[in-house]
Amino acid sequence: AKMAAAPSLESVPTPELLAELQKRLDEPNEKRMILVGPPGSGKGTQAPIIKERFCLCHLATGDMLRAAVAAGTEMGKAADKVMKSGGLVSDEIVVGIIKDAIAQEECKNGFILDGFPRTVEQAKKLDDMLTEKKMSLDHVIEMKIDDELLVKRITGRMVHPASGRSYHKEFAKPLVPFCDDETGEPLIQRADDNEATLRKRLGAFHAQTAPVVDYYAKKGLYAKVDAAQKSDTVKGAIMNILTGN
Repeated sequence: AKMAAAPSLESVPTPELLAELQKRLDEPNEKRMILVGPPGSGKGTQAPIIKERFCLCHLATGDMLRAAVAAGTEMGKAADKVMKSGGLVSDEIVVGIIKDAIAQEECKNGFILDGFPRTVEQAKKLDDMLTEKKMSLDHVIEMKIDDELLVKRITGRMVHPASGRSYHKEFAKPLVPFCDDETGEPLIQRADDNEATLRKRLGAFHAQTAPVVDYYAKKGLYAKVDAAQKSDTVKGAIMNILTGN
C-alpha cells in the first residue's frame, strides 16, 4: 500500500504545531546506552557531551567502584575486600554497583555505561538485572578507529611535566623538537603511551570487545561511529543515532 505524503509544515495550523512540540517535550526521553571504544578513541570527549545533551548519568566502572568503596555501600564493602586481597571484582559485584547507581536521582533519564560489559557473560548479567528493573538498553555505540591511527595519536604525545602543556610529534609539534615552547625544558612521554604497551592493550581490547559487540548487534542495538573524524563530526554522528535521524 502507498503511504500518504506527509503534509508540509506550512499547511499545519500553528496551534497544532505547538501541540506537537509540547507532546515531544513531554515525552519521556530516557536513553540507556553503552559506549564502546579503545583507549584514545575519544570516549572521554564524547561521553560528557551526550550526558549534558540528554541529562544522563555517566557510569565509568572504575570510578563507580572507587565511589562505592568510598561510600561504604554493601557492594562497595564487598568490592573493597576483594581488591584488598588482590583479586578481581566479580561480575555480580559490578552489576550490583551499576544497579545501585541507576537507582539514583541523577540517572532517572538514563545512563551511559563506559567500560562495561567487557564479556558476553557480563552483558547477559547486565541484561538480567535491567529486565528485573523493567528496563532495557536502547543503544550500544562503538567508536571505531584504525589501530595504526590510534598508535600514532597516542604514542606521539609529549608532555611538559611542570606545566602540563602537551604536544604531539605530528599534530602539535613544539618549536624546538622535544622542548617546551615557553621554558625550553625537555618534554617527556608517559610510560603507558609507549607503542608496545599500547599495542598489547589494543589487542586485548579487540579480543574482548568483538564477541560483546556481536551479542548486541544480534539484538539490533549496535551502531558504529567512525572515531577518526573530527570531534564535532563524531558528535554529530552520535547525536543522529541517539535521536533516530
